[in-house]
Amino acid sequence: MKIGLIFFHSFLQPGGVKRHVLGLRDEFTKRGISVKIIAPRRRKAEDYGKDIILLGTSFSVNFSGSQGDFCVNFNPLAIEKILEKEKFDILHFHNFGFPSILQVLDKSESLNILTFHANIGGSRFLRTLPGSVRIFNKAVQWKMDGIIGVAPLNIRFLEKYSGPKIVIPNGIDLGEFNPGVPKVKKFLDGRINILFLGRIEKRKGLIYLLKAYQILNQKFSNLRLIVVGEGKLKANCERWAKRYGLREVCFEGRVVDEKIPSYFTTADIFVSPAIFGESFGLVLLEAMACGVPMVVFANQGYKELLRGKRGEEFLVPPKNYKALAEKIELLVRNDSLRKEVSQKVQEEAQEYSWFKIADRILDFYQFCKKTKKLGG
Repeated sequence: MKIGLIFFHSFLQPGGVKRHVLGLRDEFTKRGISVKIIAPRRRKAEDYGKDIILLGTSFSVNFSGSQGDFCVNFNPLAIEKILEKEKFDILHFHNFGFPSILQVLDKSESLNILTFHANIGGSRFLRTLPGSVRIFNKAVQWKMDGIIGVAPLNIRFLEKYSGPKIVIPNGIDLGEFNPGVPKVKKFLDGRINILFLGRIEKRKGLIYLLKAYQILNQKFSNLRLIVVGEGKLKANCERWAKRYGLREVCFEGRVVDEKIPSYFTTADIFVSPAIFGESFGLVLLEAMACGVPMVVFANQGYKELLRGKRGEEFLVPPKNYKALAEKIELLVRNDSLRKEVSQKVQEEAQEYSWFKIADRILDFYQFCKKTKKLGG
């Protein structure tokens, strides 16, 4: 079996979809499956190694308080050459990169599978773009042989698709993310570390965590807020923290993927104040695997991931920074509660190991292959 994992975002940018694709690639490779990643170029000098094929060009687009990609292939012949050379049995698309996905589907003779990571139903941009949802559904129905949603909300959006579809969540490398990962030494001074990790943009809601931290900072002298990530609102958030005299707010900037687990294990509490647009929340799963108690805004994706789990009681209405501060305070004041939650969320994360998730994806490939042979 030879699989092409098609990614429509620039590999220059961090993100959950990128980590998902790399994790799936690594698990398939362990099993002796031939895998290559196909990703768009953002800069001429990009080179990601022999396992990554650069195809098309990605342009950064800001919309709906977040950052996305417009991906296009200016040389359609390049698609034909790559597909002819590689002879993939399966093309596994990750998200709907318009218009590049249409160009690749038009040339593909492989089994075409789409994993949908985005919360399209919650995208203000696409809801206002004339015909976008109709074009999306027609393209999926046209040549996709199977659909995977990382969360139920993705499948609900694709209710008109008549082919095989299933919910298979994101996976986690438990060897990479676990409580035994060495911590960031400079933060091991006895303070309670609160961690934010993500893009510093409107959708991720860092300003609400800063407001909650301001409240907590007036009650406790042993707290620290660690902010990992970059984004166009970073300077604004830094000025806000300085204006209100917030002590021990550390803006770490962008951290390479290899160091991210260390920030999780350094944290006593992880907070994700994303206000909308989350379909799953891989960053929550990474925190769980490292045994970190979480307080998060109850956007649709986070609610579905945490339903029935220990972290469900630490969901907070989006934008309610006072309630966010109250939930964080519960964990700050109660060390035994932090330890109890830590143990439970770590246990819950075991069900998302890449070993188990990859098994489910491979089973779905086989089901879609049989369905296609039978004529749908």
